[in-house]
Amino acid sequence: MQVVATAGHVDHGKSALVRALTGMEPDRWAEERRRGLTIDLGFAWTTLPSGRRVALVDVPGHERFVTNMLAGVGPVPAAMMVVAADEGWMPQSQEHAEALDALGVRHGLLVITRSDLADPTPALRQARARLEGTGLRGVEAVTVSSVTGAGITDLAAALDRLAARLPVPDPGAPVRLWVDRAFTVKGSGTVVTGTLGAGRIAVGDELVLTPGGRTVRVRALESMKEPADRVTGVSRVALNLRGVDHDQVARGMALVSPACWTMTTCVDVRLSFAEASGRLARQMILHIGSAAVPVRLRPLGPDTARLTLNARLPLHVGDRALLRDPGRRAVAGVRVLDVRPPTLVRRGAGAERARELAGWPDHPGGGLLLRRHGVLREHELTVMGCKPPDDAVRLEPDWLADPGHWETLHRRLAEELARHAAAHPLAPGIPLEAARLRLGLPARRLVAELVRPPLRLADGRVYGPSAGPPPQVTAAVRRLRAEVAAGPFRAPEAARLAELGLTGPTLAAAVAAGAVLRLADGVVLPAGADEEAARVLAGLPQPFTVAEAKRALGTSRRVAVPLLEHLDRCGLTERDGDHRRMRAR
Repeated sequence: MQVVATAGHVDHGKSALVRALTGMEPDRWAEERRRGLTIDLGFAWTTLPSGRRVALVDVPGHERFVTNMLAGVGPVPAAMMVVAADEGWMPQSQEHAEALDALGVRHGLLVITRSDLADPTPALRQARARLEGTGLRGVEAVTVSSVTGAGITDLAAALDRLAARLPVPDPGAPVRLWVDRAFTVKGSGTVVTGTLGAGRIAVGDELVLTPGGRTVRVRALESMKEPADRVTGVSRVALNLRGVDHDQVARGMALVSPACWTMTTCVDVRLSFAEASGRLARQMILHIGSAAVPVRLRPLGPDTARLTLNARLPLHVGDRALLRDPGRRAVAGVRVLDVRPPTLVRRGAGAERARELAGWPDHPGGGLLLRRHGVLREHELTVMGCKPPDDAVRLEPDWLADPGHWETLHRRLAEELARHAAAHPLAPGIPLEAARLRLGLPARRLVAELVRPPLRLADGRVYGPSAGPPPQVTAAVRRLRAEVAAGPFRAPEAARLAELGLTGPTLAAAVAAGAVLRLADGVVLPAGADEEAARVLAGLPQPFTVAEAKRALGTSRRVAVPLLEHLDRCGLTERDGDHRRMRAR
């Protein structure tokens, strides 16, 4: 199926055209039929000569109902621009044409109606000229009379050709169904209708009703009044929902696939407008799908701006929308460039952002967005509407990094470590959390992923390339070795360690450098003492006791017990009750 909307000035015969094509009455309200004036959206459908089916969304042409008109054309891929032969191009013809162009509608037909009342040639020539500067320039034109039926067959054939040319959307795309009607059916519950632009909806699916975030389930669905198990875009659909009352749903809300869209109130956009962005009003209405949301506009560059929305909307980068200034009756096309833009608080940040956006395409890809953010979770790119770039650095469990940014972070980490080591020679390592904050990373594990030789990670701290212990540490270790030269396992008492200079940061630096063994509080020996002790103990009859080890090592129980426990942890000895034996090496 394809879906086509009407557009054009009031009383130019849009609804009559739909009736002639489909045999259905698009004006749903008694007031519309009484006044002969379309006020709200109407819906009808028909089967074309090829067997293709097309749904028609009939929109009001009166200037007072432009919001309803935009709700109808917003989600559809094509439009029929309707102009009456006896009146020609009129103000709402122009307004509707500008709106279609701003929304990016590039497929459609030009239909000259009421050919029984006047020669259609002048109106056709005039309409073609007015459409020349829009996305509908050069579209096929048909002349009809809904009263006599002249040209209706030709119009159905033209619609058939149009439907065949329309692009086929991705059935695997995430769902975003903009609600244009919500009502209740006795015995069935809440029903909503809308134009499904892409993706697939099936009975039993769970969707999220935005902006509130309520999860609902599809109880049943119809397309063109026919029940279906599943429907793919593009289609007109009616969904029977479980989990929400009809008075909690309104036009402009959207049903979306869970965790597939960014819910945002702030976006950076590119504008298509005859004048610079600075000439636009600061308070405008953003129309996307069936939604109409007040926004505050902050100009950035000549064709870029930041929009702050009064309500959260589910958006992707690349989305098309329309900005309307009701006061000036002006419209501007919008392409969403960033759904998670940076804050602009520094002096000059706005100008810097404008320069950055000037080089962005209308539909930024995952590589560009990853480059801007530096590091993201993969699902964060997904909800922005992008796929991960092939060259992304993949980090566990689901982080992605831009290659250039990742190398920059590695260099910055090395520089931070060098500066810290110079300022704190006795405590050269930086804790993971401190490193995370300095680099502006969202998780500690990312700091650990940055560590590669010559950097190293130990005991929750990151260290730079080893430059050897500081001079005061080297001197203190030298004094310790001299102290125990006559008895290599006679560890000095705590007071003597203080006299040797091995306390506090100096001792910690010596331990970190591997220059000493800290066996317990106040029990310190030079590095290598454990290997020498193992050689001595290997000469004892096996197994041996602590007392036998103490005598063989020529030391006290204060040293022997933690030294043996250290040998146990290193796998050099094994304990069996009160005895130990050397392990085979």
